[in-house]
Amino acid sequence: MADSLEQIAKEVAVCTNCPLHTSRIKAVPGEGPPDAQIMLIGEGPGFHENQSGRPFVGAAGEFLSEILQSIGLSREEVFICNVVKCRPPGNRDPEPLEIEACRVYLDRQIALIEPNVIVTLGRYSMARWFPSARISRIHGTPRRIGRHLIVPMYHPAAALHQPSLRQEIMKDFGKLPQFLAKASQSWTESGDDATEPESEQPQQLSLF
Repeated sequence: MADSLEQIAKEVAVCTNCPLHTSRIKAVPGEGPPDAQIMLIGEGPGFHENQSGRPFVGAAGEFLSEILQSIGLSREEVFICNVVKCRPPGNRDPEPLEIEACRVYLDRQIALIEPNVIVTLGRYSMARWFPSARISRIHGTPRRIGRHLIVPMYHPAAALHQPSLRQEIMKDFGKLPQFLAKASQSWTESGDDATEPESEQPQQLSLF
């Protein structure tokens, strides 16, 4: 049977691969169109997400919707998910074993959607591609890794705790249409090489 986002969501809903399932009310597999050009990957569901089964529906989600609207995008045009699909108790940071347990689902989602641009929101999402980097140094800077353009950014929730970051986040997202246009152009010009493995040594995209 062919894989699909719906199939992944069904598996996530009953997953017991890590302890997070014991406090799960609703799993949060992610949402968005299967052909989204932009994929946003956060860290983990919070209280409201655990209640609703949808990603980014709390205060950080409202800010994210505002940011997207400011650059002419809506939530319905992008795919939004997290590195873990169930809420860590007390909104604590996701642990390495939990992230690894959910990685198979995220891998399949990326393979199915094949986004031109992946935006990582927060350091735990960023660490998948840049494990030794500091988000304060590389945020807003795109890197080409295999098939995808990866853009690390601050998590929207960071602006709720540090209002000084709000303009920085807005500025980074303001570059996203340009990144998407360049990534789409590069993909068209390079031909169909979707089977090319992701490089272990990410390179900063020379176009920027």
